[in-house]
Amino acid sequence: MAKIELKKPIIEEISATLKDAQSVVLVDYRGLTVEQDTRLRKELREQGITYKVYKNTMMNFAFKGTDFEALVPYLEGPSAIAVSTTDATAPARILCKFAKEADKLEIKGGMVEGMAYDAKGIADIAKIPSRDELISKLLGSLQSPITNFARVMNQLAEKGGASACEAAEAAPAEETPAE
Repeated sequence: MAKIELKKPIIEEISATLKDAQSVVLVDYRGLTVEQDTRLRKELREQGITYKVYKNTMMNFAFKGTDFEALVPYLEGPSAIAVSTTDATAPARILCKFAKEADKLEIKGGMVEGMAYDAKGIADIAKIPSRDELISKLLGSLQSPITNFARVMNQLAEKGGASACEAAEAAPAEETPAE
């Protein structure tokens, strides 16, 4: 079997992984212990992120002619690729957090929703909360005024309801002198 025929399925596998990707992050994994690598892979898997080590030449062939061609300059030294099809910030967030614990893990660069970023850009993206966190904050912001209104209405009801409000409005009107 020719070498090209052996490489073709790997290139197709990488291309298939990248097909629906919202984000891709390239890392240099040299120096990680087996325990650290296992922990990292488990954490990424739990978030639905594909993490795999490929030869740079294979990734280079898979990137050619796609939006991911901007990542070719980062393919130096050993490279692993983390791909997410659901949460655009998850790979950056998890890998940057893990890189703080394991200083041997080095972020090379990546792409998020069609934009290429260097290591610093990926670190900035890692600071963005997940989509679920942003939605919960939005819902909390929307719910707060409703909750406060309900609390005020409840306090009014406990003090006597609308009759207490009407009595409070009527009292100042009786005290004003007529001209």
